[in-house]
Amino acid sequence: MAGQLKEVRNRIKSVQSTQQITKAMKMVSAAKLRRAQDAIVQMRPYAQKLQDMLSNIVSNSEAGAEMALAAERPVEKVLLIVISSDRGLAGAFNANVIKLAKATIAEKYAVPFSKGNVTIWNIGKKAYENLSKGAYKTDARFKDIFLQLSFEKVQEAAAAAMTSFLNKEFDVVEIVYSQFKNAATQRFVVERYLPIPRVEKKEGMVQSDFIYDPDKSVLVAELMPKILNTQLFKAVLDSNASEHGARMTAMDKASENANEMLRSLKISYNRARQATITTELTEIVSGAAALQG
Repeated sequence: MAGQLKEVRNRIKSVQSTQQITKAMKMVSAAKLRRAQDAIVQMRPYAQKLQDMLSNIVSNSEAGAEMALAAERPVEKVLLIVISSDRGLAGAFNANVIKLAKATIAEKYAVPFSKGNVTIWNIGKKAYENLSKGAYKTDARFKDIFLQLSFEKVQEAAAAAMTSFLNKEFDVVEIVYSQFKNAATQRFVVERYLPIPRVEKKEGMVQSDFIYDPDKSVLVAELMPKILNTQLFKAVLDSNASEHGARMTAMDKASENANEMLRSLKISYNRARQATITTELTEIVSGAAALQG
């Protein structure tokens, strides 16, 4: 019985230590989430307006003919930019990103493609560690962006993707990432990056155009790379905020589960302790009765 009490005490100490870690991680993630959420909330309207403007420009047939980054080609080689995190303990966040990337390859690019036709650039270590073991064609040159997240680092990845597309190394570039909704909700999406998507023309919709100053070709050539840099940076910020939200939620649930385990263990400990006391009292009473007899 004494051995059982010691075992339960050790388990209680272990759960309490784990709970301290989960509570600390929750507070750290909450602090990081606040900064990450402010960044993406301020960035999203600006990036969305730029994307709408770029799609509108590309949708104009006259302008579209001048834009190499909007050129539609027969799809033979595909690039997926998969954005995950560097660390785990974020619930199903990384697993959902990886699952979506694999499903995209299997459903959209399996036939007549093979894994050799699809190249994966990883931003974040977790997706790279998983996909590199699955015989996928992965590239780790940008996987450490989150170690020092900045626009300049993301711009390098965007520039490399644009250069590869212009050199016809890839015919389609898509981004797999998590859109941040709130601390408890993320939306995992696949978004077309290159060629620049066009606005779908609907019946009765008026096609608007812009007045350009200076010349359209000069202005578009200058703005297009900057807008595409902004789109990839927005996706990275979305994923960063989603990661911290998922981790904060996961650590909160873990702390609640630890409370339930502690409650159950303390009940077991008290029952075992009471049984030990009862057994000892019974032995004392039995011994006294035997001496009197």
